[in-house]
Amino acid sequence: MFNGLSAFPLTPMQGENVDLKAVSLLVSRAAKAGVDSLGVLGSTGNYAYLSRDERRAVLEASVDAADGVPVLAGIGALRLRDVLTLAGDAQAARASALLLAPVSYQRLTDAEVFGLYEDVAAETALPIVVYDNPGTTGFTFSDDLHARIAGIPGIAAIKIPPPPTGLVSARIGDFRSRLPQGTSVGISGDWVAAEALVAGCDVWYSVIAGVLPHQAKTLVDHALAGRHELALKASAELEPVWSLFRTYGGLRVTAALAEDLGIVRSSALPPPLRGLDTEGRDKVSQAIRQIRLEA
Repeated sequence: MFNGLSAFPLTPMQGENVDLKAVSLLVSRAAKAGVDSLGVLGSTGNYAYLSRDERRAVLEASVDAADGVPVLAGIGALRLRDVLTLAGDAQAARASALLLAPVSYQRLTDAEVFGLYEDVAAETALPIVVYDNPGTTGFTFSDDLHARIAGIPGIAAIKIPPPPTGLVSARIGDFRSRLPQGTSVGISGDWVAAEALVAGCDVWYSVIAGVLPHQAKTLVDHALAGRHELALKASAELEPVWSLFRTYGGLRVTAALAEDLGIVRSSALPPPLRGLDTEGRDKVSQAIRQIRLEA
């Protein structure tokens, strides 16, 4: 489950309530498309906006809909007490692994982040993915800290943010050389995924695969089979979407794609988050026509 394609589906809302039927539909679509795992309650899944009961319901619905495909459960929270509670809920819901980001209000120190992973790993039997997302957490990992955390028993994988285009291969090679052997290295930032997989990344933690799993799976299959030019071409064909991701962020664009393609109903984001404005939605519609996307 720490190789290939990991799809990160939305957690659509219906008013103030989670739309569990839409959650199940998105998860089932990705599972049937052949993804290797599902990152449920990641940043695209809006975990930080949901209560414990809502998160547990999303996990239970997702595990059922995944039909055997491993589910990686986001458990990020402000307090260690709550992280451990969520880890227990994930295990009870039959999740296969945990996604843990260093969530904070007060800026965390390196020692506090290391202690977070050490404490959680000591209390759970599930493998842990280090969820490095400085754009949402405000915390920037050093490579030395990543290497120290990767040495903790139970830490199985690290998801890193996208390096600058053109520097991906060098970054992946240097980063992997610092980690204990066997640590899975995964990439986020969908627009660099093909380059990262070609450079030897183990897994793509993919926002777009939560809505367009077949297109993402095609890219990954080419990359892992050594058809590197075809993988890069498949990514280039999605550049209209990647451009929107870089402008508006993956969450809002993915929500607009899912709505425009009729996969979920409108108002998919939890307030106070709002979807794209009229100009942004027009650009999403143009991208759909340009690439000839279908649900």
